[in-house]
Amino acid sequence: MRPGSVGKMQKFRDLCLFVAACIMLSPLCLRADDGALKKAVFLPQWVPQAQFAGYYTAYAKGIYRKHGIDLTIVPGGADRPVSRYLETGQATFITAWLSSALQMRDKGIRLVNIGQVVQRSALMLVAKKSSGIEKPRDLEGRKVGLWGGDFEIQPKAFFEREGLHVKPVRQSFSVNLFLRGGVDAASAMWYNEYHTIINTGINPEELTTFSFADLGLNFPEDGIYTLEETRRRDPELARAFVMASLEGWLYAFSHPKEAVDIVLKYAAEAKVPANRAHQNWMLARMKELIVPSKEEAAGLGSLKQSDYALVARELKELKLIRNIPDFREFYRGSATDAQK
Repeated sequence: MRPGSVGKMQKFRDLCLFVAACIMLSPLCLRADDGALKKAVFLPQWVPQAQFAGYYTAYAKGIYRKHGIDLTIVPGGADRPVSRYLETGQATFITAWLSSALQMRDKGIRLVNIGQVVQRSALMLVAKKSSGIEKPRDLEGRKVGLWGGDFEIQPKAFFEREGLHVKPVRQSFSVNLFLRGGVDAASAMWYNEYHTIINTGINPEELTTFSFADLGLNFPEDGIYTLEETRRRDPELARAFVMASLEGWLYAFSHPKEAVDIVLKYAAEAKVPANRAHQNWMLARMKELIVPSKEEAAGLGSLKQSDYALVARELKELKLIRNIPDFREFYRGSATDAQK
């Protein structure tokens, strides 16, 4: 793990300024015309939290309106599946994991990726060193807590690649089973459950973490999607939404206290329990997931074809999709914008 520090915070502030300059110099950076604002509805895939701070910040600071969009944000959650809302037209834009989006498209929902925001997977397995788990081989025969759906694709691919036979245990969205010794290793998101674990008094040095991004299974997570027809009908709206969202993220990174205030406001309105310390941690981790390095800053919001190929191949091998769409048809962000 890479714990935060003052030096890293300053380095990231410098990085944000660099990325902001890249965006401002981009010919795709749009501003609102003198005409009426275009209405759009955005549905993130989960409830208000700092995982989506950039979008809520852009909304609260009027950035979407500056880019010509009259936006409505509908809080996500288990009762609002993004696939249904997008397919039925109840949402213009959604966020989703790349693995989810590929499966949606394989089922006939003609969605396209117009901006890959999160570049690095935050999914990991966490174990206590006291249990004797320090390397992948030590997971052999152990009880491992796994979430369902897309959350178990990377772990299963990892177990198969390493030739491991584990005892899967269905894990709820809680780490209580792990803390009580019911499983030897648990699934966790770096920005969420991992923080919950160390907040119980367990030191990071007492834990072994298996980050799938570091293990050659980097599945990009939250990307921005819209229907193929929506983008074809109004490509400027799609570009404006992506650029406004990225601007919101950069503002959130540069003004973390204000961004967390905004997130807590919308969490309270949605009646979602949230505390400042955890949201601060989450926002800080999102920085490193969205722009992992200065070298990658110029590609902010872009989907790497190598990441796409990896995820698509794993999904097909696991028989979760039948066909792999052509990358240039699936990804319609800035890198392929000239190929309308």
